[in-house]
Amino acid sequence: MKNVNTLLSPPYLQIGDKVGIIAPAKKVEPQEISHAIHVLESWGLEVVLGEHLYKSHYVFAGTDLERTEDLQKMLDRQDIRAIVCARGGYGTSRIVDNLDFTTFKQNPKWIVGFSDITVLHCEVHMQGIESIHGIMPLLFPKQTLATIDSLRQTLFGLPTHIQVPAQPLNRVGKAEGQMIGGNLSLLANIIGTPSEIDTTGKILFLEDVSEYLYHLDRMMVQLHRAQKLKSLAGLVVGEFSELRDQDNSFGKTVHELIADIVAPYNYPVAYNFPIGHEQHNLSIVCGRQAYLDVKATEATLKHAI
Repeated sequence: MKNVNTLLSPPYLQIGDKVGIIAPAKKVEPQEISHAIHVLESWGLEVVLGEHLYKSHYVFAGTDLERTEDLQKMLDRQDIRAIVCARGGYGTSRIVDNLDFTTFKQNPKWIVGFSDITVLHCEVHMQGIESIHGIMPLLFPKQTLATIDSLRQTLFGLPTHIQVPAQPLNRVGKAEGQMIGGNLSLLANIIGTPSEIDTTGKILFLEDVSEYLYHLDRMMVQLHRAQKLKSLAGLVVGEFSELRDQDNSFGKTVHELIADIVAPYNYPVAYNFPIGHEQHNLSIVCGRQAYLDVKATEATLKHAI
């Protein structure tokens, strides 16, 4: 499997640039993303909508072919400087193998999204390009102003860092490595596929939503058994939202089950970062070299400039 060392950073945005909005997964209605379009335009950007953006095919935003066509056109258009995924849900995995990244690699641009878009971030990583794990248009009305501004800062190349208070299960230490990760369910799901990332020497970040605790444990065990946790430089645990348990309790919190599984390793671990399905969801540059400093009082994550 290809091992990407140094990833290419797409050009940062400038006022007047065009950004495309597509929906590679679940369907979306015009009124659900109108606020986000207004915000992007207020940044001085020109918004271009995918031809099939508002299509509906059962739960999907159009057929697999229509969603592929929209994303492929945005990948190929040289005047589009960023591709913003309207929402997650489910469906990106169904189309990722049908995409041709030849033109994209010659003219790289930012791809933005999270949750189901994790598979696209991983595939873009394997193509040697950085991308942005960040807020999507569907969720703009529910986000903090800091979350939305985090995306603006990242797209326009302004320095960002995340600092959070210490958590009881944090493991102190310093780490340096490429940032990789996203939704735990998708990261477990892509093992054995062309989108699988080599995690050696990297800082992994994780988040998820609406899962049973035992499901999360099973997925963490999968990462452990697949050697995805063994040689990390560090681990950043984001938000795990709307968790569920069975009548017979699993007996551990999500932080406790993660701590148990990574106990054999000695890299720094930081919990409760504002990354995931919450109102405060700060942007992360996937594939960018980063620095994690976990102290007894706080934890800080900084991207390299």
